[in-house]
Amino acid sequence: SHCLVFQMDTTPESYLDLFPLDAIVYLTPDSENVLEDVDPSKVYVLGGLVDESIHKQLTLRRAREQSLQTARLPIREYMVKAPNSRNYHSETLAINQVFDVLSTYYETRSWPVALKAGVSSGKGYVLPEAAEQ
Repeated sequence: SHCLVFQMDTTPESYLDLFPLDAIVYLTPDSENVLEDVDPSKVYVLGGLVDESIHKQLTLRRAREQSLQTARLPIREYMVKAPNSRNYHSETLAINQVFDVLSTYYETRSWPVALKAGVSSGKGYVLPEAAEQ
């Protein structure tokens, strides 16, 4: 089994300045594009526009102007809405949850396994077999 090592690097620069625009995929639950595979040649931005810096509007505007590729995790393709008392279902995940989904998918190549790893039951979505129990 191979071990996946992620190098973390912090920089004041925007991802728009660091990477070619056609390599960037901005992950957002509002995207119409379903993420079907994780491509090692792409740069995936997790919550990159929810930035507390003074450049928040600038980054958002620039990303729109550059018409970046966007994608959403295939939650509704692989999971089902679990009945719950609040009738609550959300596809918006915390950055660490999205990271867990992507890294687990990259290791296992299985969306059900990956989504189970990152999407907590509190989001109101479960895998179909869990719903049957």
